[in-house]
Amino acid sequence: MKKGFLIMAISVLMAGCGGEQMPTVQLPEIDTTNPLLAEWETPHETPPFDQIKVEHYEPAFDTAIAVSRAEIDAIVNNPAKPTFANTIVALEKHGALLNRIAGIFFNMLEANTSEQMQSIAMRVQPKLTELGNDESLNPDLFKRVKEVYEHPGLFLSKEDKKLLEDTYKGFVRSGANLSDEDKELYRQYTGELSSLTLQFGQNSLAATNDFSLNIRSAKRVAELPDFAKESMAEEAKARGEKGWTVTLKAPSYVPFMTYSSQRDLKEQLWRAYNSRALGGKFDNSDNIRRITTLRLQIAKLLGYECYADYILDNRMAENTPTVNTFLEELLAQTKEFAIKDYQTIAAYAAEQGLEDEMMPWDFGYYSEKYKNEKYAVSDEMVKPYLQLDAVREAIFMLANRLYGITFAPAENISVYHPDVTAYEVKDKDGSHLAVLYLDFFPRESKRSGAWMTEFRSTSEENGKEVRPLVSLVMNFTKPTETTPSLITFDEFTTFLHEFGHSLHGMLARGKYESLNGTSVYRDFVELPSQILENWAYEKEYLDLWAKHYQTGETIPAELIERIIAAKNYNAAYGNVRQLSFGMTDMAWHTLTEPYTGDIEAFEKASMKPTQITPEIDGIAMAPAFGHIFSGGYAAGYYGYKWAEVLAADGFSLFKEKGIFDRGSADKFRALLSSGGKEHPMTLYVRFRGHKPQTKALIDQMGLSKE
Repeated sequence: MKKGFLIMAISVLMAGCGGEQMPTVQLPEIDTTNPLLAEWETPHETPPFDQIKVEHYEPAFDTAIAVSRAEIDAIVNNPAKPTFANTIVALEKHGALLNRIAGIFFNMLEANTSEQMQSIAMRVQPKLTELGNDESLNPDLFKRVKEVYEHPGLFLSKEDKKLLEDTYKGFVRSGANLSDEDKELYRQYTGELSSLTLQFGQNSLAATNDFSLNIRSAKRVAELPDFAKESMAEEAKARGEKGWTVTLKAPSYVPFMTYSSQRDLKEQLWRAYNSRALGGKFDNSDNIRRITTLRLQIAKLLGYECYADYILDNRMAENTPTVNTFLEELLAQTKEFAIKDYQTIAAYAAEQGLEDEMMPWDFGYYSEKYKNEKYAVSDEMVKPYLQLDAVREAIFMLANRLYGITFAPAENISVYHPDVTAYEVKDKDGSHLAVLYLDFFPRESKRSGAWMTEFRSTSEENGKEVRPLVSLVMNFTKPTETTPSLITFDEFTTFLHEFGHSLHGMLARGKYESLNGTSVYRDFVELPSQILENWAYEKEYLDLWAKHYQTGETIPAELIERIIAAKNYNAAYGNVRQLSFGMTDMAWHTLTEPYTGDIEAFEKASMKPTQITPEIDGIAMAPAFGHIFSGGYAAGYYGYKWAEVLAADGFSLFKEKGIFDRGSADKFRALLSSGGKEHPMTLYVRFRGHKPQTKALIDQMGLSKE
């Protein structure tokens, strides 16, 4: 391996400065044996996971941070007049080595972590925060940025102007205009915040892994589907236990709650799941109070009344009143239907012999039974037609029908875990488009949920296009010794959802990484994912590939009709549940004074307008609500519903023109490839022809009162 990447980092910086004379840059000594610091002589310059060891990360971070500092010094000390090229583009291109290392490490921290990785993260994160603050609070650097912003010169493209605007605004939003005293406070707040959000995520994962329920009685699991029993038996075996073990991970927890009638066991599980990291050795309560306080203090330093005002100033929704009105209007239009959904299931449970009041841990079981009876459809009926391998190929086929892209296994590309598979993605003209990594199954080292991420995004370097490295991480039911991985219909839609995000990354085009792919407003980023879920309910699509994994029989038309008929089953209930998450998120982030009270009490109050099920003491979702306390959705969870409106309205074009219509797909591809180069509403209207309306979502859920 070579040390060429460091040389390239500086040469790119100089090239971005239009060939102007640059000051001498003193690079740190490097360990050329560290694969993270070397040139990657791999297919498409993919990470050499087979060579990277945990002990490589920390020294690589230290070196890359030093390189980033040298690059910033070169920009600041450039004797030439500040220009778009020597300041704005140079800033955009700097930190390439650090971004490469961080892109691997922090993705592995989520998908394949260890105690050693978590310890490294706690040591590295403060260094990264300090570096970010040293850059954004550097008065000489901001002076150059501001001069270019105020005197941009001629001949900037629309893409260039957006980069300039975003760069200037990013400095301002990161404290560049603060007094020296307030800059120091900003450093303190952001430094502590970065460590706390990391600790929050680690506590949540640990609390999830910490609980399991071992069942020894065969009678207690007799009613469960074979796949659930087999999975639980394998879990018990792996733990050295007898019988069957259920955990709080979704592929284990959800089937048990759905198919078991054992109320006492389900109550234990439900309470454990809904009180993760609330008290006990992994308690996140203090972390929540401190995180929200720090966010509030940062917002006030920057001139905002609350953190939501600060966040939404850079979102499609634009301000707090708009978001609150949006959530309240959706709640007003759907809550009465949600109450009816719940009452219907409660009445059915009573008919089935439930003598007590239906509790939250009963809902999944009776809801599934009622759906099976009313629509004659259940997960067990559908799963044989959803073998994971077939679903994967069907989703690849859908992308090919819409966009002409193809996927081929790339065995020559190193992966980070035996469960992971890499694919080379080619465009319709045969050119290389992306590398896609698929990571399907749960493990102790992976957090729960499903997500799309990137090891590298799209950009241009010295006139050459750099294509993305995209990863999809999920937690689907693992195959057993006797049965392949058969996924539920909900898992199928989850796959489509995350794959929609991956298309946003893989189809990106543009010069600047910060404007490409999913680098868009947070309340716009869910449109590509949510619109793709709609194909799951299209007979024309399912008929092409959904076959029984044992018999090869095509999925019966009658079963598809039942799936479609059941599409909006409990839709209002599910909608209000999502609104409750958005509303509690907004409650936490519209605080104008630090909160020192009880976490559970705060949550009960914030969710009261959406409360439908009986209130249960001793629970709270906030301590495990990673989206808003350790992820990027603080004051932004409403974005899922916001994007649902866009997706419902957008998919109606495909319903009108045809679900495989290339003309409509080409328009949507243009939206995907544009990333954040234009305002999302401009992109949406160009695709759809008009602005979206909330009515589209209400109609799609079948809740219109007309």
